[in-house]
Parts: sequence; structure tokens; C-alpha cells
Amino acid sequence: MLYTDRDDAGRRLGTALGPYAADRPVVLGLPRGGVPVAFHVARALGAPLDVIVVRKLGVPYQPELAFGAIGEGGVRVISDDIVRRGRLAAQDIASVERAEQAELVRRAARYRADRPREDLRGRTVIVVDDGIATGATAAAACQVVRAQGAARVVMAAPVAPPDALNRVAEVADEVVCLSTPPGFSSVGQWYRDFSQTPDEEVVSLLARAPRGPAAAQQADAQVVVEASGLRLPGELSLPPGARAVVVFAHGSGSSRHSPRNRRVATDLNRAGLGTLLFDLLTPAEEADRSNVFDIGTLAARLGAATAWLGALTPLPQAYFGASTGAAAALAAAAAPDSPVFAVVSRGGRPDLAGPLLPAVRAPTLLIVGSEDHLVLTLNREAQARLRCENRLEVVEGATHLFEEPGTLEAVSVLAERWFTAHGPASGPA
Repeated sequence: MLYTDRDDAGRRLGTALGPYAADRPVVLGLPRGGVPVAFHVARALGAPLDVIVVRKLGVPYQPELAFGAIGEGGVRVISDDIVRRGRLAAQDIASVERAEQAELVRRAARYRADRPREDLRGRTVIVVDDGIATGATAAAACQVVRAQGAARVVMAAPVAPPDALNRVAEVADEVVCLSTPPGFSSVGQWYRDFSQTPDEEVVSLLARAPRGPAAAQQADAQVVVEASGLRLPGELSLPPGARAVVVFAHGSGSSRHSPRNRRVATDLNRAGLGTLLFDLLTPAEEADRSNVFDIGTLAARLGAATAWLGALTPLPQAYFGASTGAAAALAAAAAPDSPVFAVVSRGGRPDLAGPLLPAVRAPTLLIVGSEDHLVLTLNREAQARLRCENRLEVVEGATHLFEEPGTLEAVSVLAERWFTAHGPASGPA
């Protein structure tokens, strides 16, 4: 199995680990390359993400041979057998441990910043890396996690040789690996893109990941949105520590029950963004197809809903529009007093916003499937009229409804990155 990159591997691994979601696990990524993979696993499971910083203790005259490992919280795992066979003196052990402890503290502080370490006591913990070569680091991580109080330790990786998995299986309760190919020589050979993960990316991913079991703590509420003299039913979801709220503008007559928009909303919730899904049209209005294309009315109601939400919560707002709802979102964002900080369109019809496009100030992302040829052309024409920061992203293999495997998930990733890049770093819950 060949992976496009660590994001691709993480999404596939997250799907395979789906049954563990019921255990409300903690996901730990091994820095640096394991963290991008772990980020997608944590999102798939609705689980908190943290790093597992481990330093192997190497025999002084043979550093690749580890006589133990150390982790945060003073955890220390020593192999008495290797110490004895290596004839290591106490001062040798202490010297190696001091040097590695200093590096461990430095890396943990760099990656985690001011975020507290996740409490693993009594929890199911899934340790994730981008691949396992010899199994030494993975085994050390599992031992450290166990010593930190984990009740159940699962080691997960996209690829590994069978002998390395056997080594890890001796210290983990379970091992999940998607591929054990013959002729394994290195982890990188199983990725098209295996470029180095910089420290900055690790820090960014940890900052974007929600803390705590978001699915269990998230505040979901059935609301009635007051807009343009109407009372429109909606659903407001606010994860703990939400930085912003994304207001969804449905199109082509779909309602707040749209399965595609609900899927994207769930993914955004897992990334720490609040969402509001509500019906822009009443049931009677939906019966008249022409209302779907009444962009002025839809935009007015979206703007009114934005004001209603602003009175309810101080969190910054953004728009996510689909089909004709994307035109409504852009038209509403073009209003001089619009407070939204970003707009994302999925398979949208921004062209229907017409002359209002140059007035949009919020950074705008247009997402279109590569097989949605007519809409792709219309988006390119609309993009040329935008004067704000903007980008057109084409999802390969996707048609208008993004029904192809992995395409809707790609939309969620693109949307989340856009909102995170252009939104506030943090906000009140």
C-alpha cells in the first residue's frame, strides 16, 4: 500500500481505528512525523490529541542499542538485562540519562507550549507513528505510556515490517497496522511525499486539535434563529474552547439536515470550531423552486441570522456555503457591516452573487470537484471578480455532490485549514 502523504495515511488509519471511538481514547503522536498522522486519527475518533515525547537511552559505546527509555513525568523504563550484559556502570547510566532528560524537556516544551499534558491514567491510549522501522521507538513509547498509567495501550501505524510488529506486540495490548509489505527497507519508501515534518507543523497541529473528549463535552442545542421576521429551526454546536462559529448556508433547497453539510460540520466541531446549521427557507417556500435562486432574500436572512448569533455568543463568525447557498454567503459577506472573517464555498455557485463579488472583504476559499466541469468554469469566472484574498481548490475525482470516497473529507480538511489560518487563535467558550 502506497500513501500519498501523512495526511492520506492518517485518514486511512483513522478509518481503521473507528471501533476504538467507543472507548473515548487519548491519541498520542510520536514527533515529528507521527503527529500529522495522529491528528487525522484523533479527528476520526473525536479524541483529544497530544504528543508522546520519548527519549531512548543508548549504550554509550553502541548508541543504537537502547538500555531503556524516559518520558515526561519522571517515567523511566530500564532493561536490567541490557545493563548487565553491557556492563554499564551507574555513572554511565546517569550521564546518558541527564543528556536525554534535557532534550526531552526541551522538545516537550517546544511542541506543547503552554498546553498541559493529557492525563493517561485509566484511559485507552492509542500511540501513532507514520511508520515503524525497527520497533524500538514504538516499543519504548508503549512502555512509557503504560508507566504513565494507561489502562490499555494500542500502537498504530500505517506501515511496518512483520518482525518490528512482533517486537511492539510484546509491550502493547494491541497493534494496528494497515500494511506489512514484503521487501521493507524504510518507512519513506511507502509514501509518495515523505518530506520532513518541521517542529512548527507539530506545534500548529497540536494547537488546532481540541482538548478532552470533544464528543462527550460538546454543547449541542436545538435553536430557533430569528431572521427577517421569521423563526427558522437550527442546530448550534459549540465544542469546548471553540475559537469561532461557522454558519452554514445550504443551497438548492437542502435544509439543516443535509448529510454532506452535517458531515463537514462534525469534522469542524472535532477541530474545535463551532457550527450553526439552520433552514434558510420555510417548508412552504421550499416548494417553490424559484426561492432557491433568490439570492437577495437568502443573503438577507443569512445576515440577520449572523446578527442573531452575535447577540447570543461573542465568538467570531465565518460562512460555509454550498451550491446556491455559497452565493448567499458571499452576498451577505459583501455587506459593509458584515463581521465574518472568512467564507468557504463547496460546489458553490458564487457567480450568482454577480456584482456583489468585488465588495467581499473576507478571505474566500472556493472548493470544486474536478469532474464538476460546468461549476468549475463558473467558479473560475467568479474568482476573477473577487478582490479579497481568495483561492480555488479543485478536489480530484469529485463530482458536484462530493459522493466519491474521500472527497468530502478533503473538503473538511480544506475548510478547516482556511478557517484556522484566517480566524482568531483562540476565543471564549
